[in-house]
Amino acid sequence: YRIDDPFMWGFKGFPITDSKLARWVLTAEDICFRNVFMSYMFRLGKCVPITRGAGIYQDHMNEALEVLSTGGWLHSFPEGKVAQDHQPIRRLKWGTASLIVRAPVTPIVLPIVHTGFEKVMPEKSFFGRRPPLPLCGKEIKIIVGEPVDFDLPGLKQVAAMIPQDTSFERKGWPTITPEGLDEAAQRWLYQKMSDKIQSAMESLRKTLLNLKQH
Repeated sequence: YRIDDPFMWGFKGFPITDSKLARWVLTAEDICFRNVFMSYMFRLGKCVPITRGAGIYQDHMNEALEVLSTGGWLHSFPEGKVAQDHQPIRRLKWGTASLIVRAPVTPIVLPIVHTGFEKVMPEKSFFGRRPPLPLCGKEIKIIVGEPVDFDLPGLKQVAAMIPQDTSFERKGWPTITPEGLDEAAQRWLYQKMSDKIQSAMESLRKTLLNLKQH
């Protein structure tokens, strides 16, 4: 069902044969971990299962946090959906921002945007369905942006001043974080960071569109 993550790292010069340097990736549990065989295969591929709808503080997110804590490379799709069009980057899920905040050492955040995979595995091309195998001879473009910097101490200081709001309490969220941020402050912080990442990704998307036109 998904080919963009494993295939996009096969570009020239990337150390695909070194498992220690390979990325970890957040993966939809209902798609990639449906049985024992698939679970074993995707676990070998350094995939972390994420349960959709279970929130950003679910147990598997703690596993992803451990990857960052040991200096590992963690890849995520912050939109949380499959896109086969060229519309603007959609609102990002808060999971990526929460991992950045909770990591003991703030990780380097690199925005990446790609295009062309929608032609390699189109949703409706083979009798109205996905083709049984990826299509060959398609052009894929990948662009990597500059690191996205966050002034976490400053953002947390502003977030701490957000008025408390209990009307949006979410199951599983800590009432107060170790930094003293209540749920309203956490929501503000994660949204602010997600907006910045989204802006960086949208800028890259427009750059890709300009490249395709020339």
